[in-house]
Amino acid sequence: MKPKPIFSDYLHHQSIVYLDGALATELERRGAVLDDSLWSARVLDNQPELIQDVHLAYFRAGADIATTASYQATLPGFLALDYDQKTARQLIRRSVQLAQDARQQFWETADTTKRLYPLIAASVGPYGAYLADGSEYSGRYGISKQQLTDFHQPRLEWLLEEQPDLIAFETLPCLEEAEVLLRLLEHYPKQQAWFSFSARDDKSISDGTPVEEIARLLGEHTQVAALGINCTPPDYILGLLERLGANTGKPLITYPNSGEGWDAERRCWLTASRSPEGFGDWPPKWINAGARIIGGCCRTGPEDVKILREHRALPS
Repeated sequence: MKPKPIFSDYLHHQSIVYLDGALATELERRGAVLDDSLWSARVLDNQPELIQDVHLAYFRAGADIATTASYQATLPGFLALDYDQKTARQLIRRSVQLAQDARQQFWETADTTKRLYPLIAASVGPYGAYLADGSEYSGRYGISKQQLTDFHQPRLEWLLEEQPDLIAFETLPCLEEAEVLLRLLEHYPKQQAWFSFSARDDKSISDGTPVEEIARLLGEHTQVAALGINCTPPDYILGLLERLGANTGKPLITYPNSGEGWDAERRCWLTASRSPEGFGDWPPKWINAGARIIGGCCRTGPEDVKILREHRALPS
């Protein structure tokens, strides 16, 4: 019988839980072409075996949680490229299946005396990721809460049909979108999720909302498993975690990007400010500030996760 993965078990048995890193970076290294409005979600259709390979690489590097390839997989996104609704649903569900298959493949050869059975977190990216115009880092959408609800609801429903262990509401740029997603989550009262936001400095998320307001909205909700920051430069993380930790007792999660900026107009990475692999000396400081779940986002890879697990992420 497979062990039942429960997030609280990790928090009980491990002082730190390790996430994976970027999916797109590793897909490109394996030959995938991501110059597409669907980004890595296109690979769900044309090269799904690559996605499973990337999940497996992260498990082997030390990740306790795989985040599915559904960040940019949305019904409107697929429809815009002439997929029908039935196929969109199949591909979104496939994102969870591929992570589950990689987990089983890993577990068959893993040293099960040293690792807990990994978790699968179904990724739900922001509305701005569908727009692919950089608004996922501003939150300036110009649409109503009902329109946001209608956008997010099908993907969430279809992901949950495959019974992931968690939902990852991630790279959220604005308070309004978090409110919409929290209300949707409440339609599934047994489901746990983490909420993770992008930030523009060490005090505020991308739309300028102070992180203290995020803690007030989410910090006591029973379905919120963790709360934190992702896809943000590493040098902003410490201040953000300290402010969150002062206002909530929830486990804190962080998975920064590599420090490189994304130029939405030219659609390229600005590489001058890349952090060292494993984020250098930052992870112990994040842990001392209360981070319990730690990993990487854009432009990080399995080597970063390996370094985090083996060397860097040791609290002082």
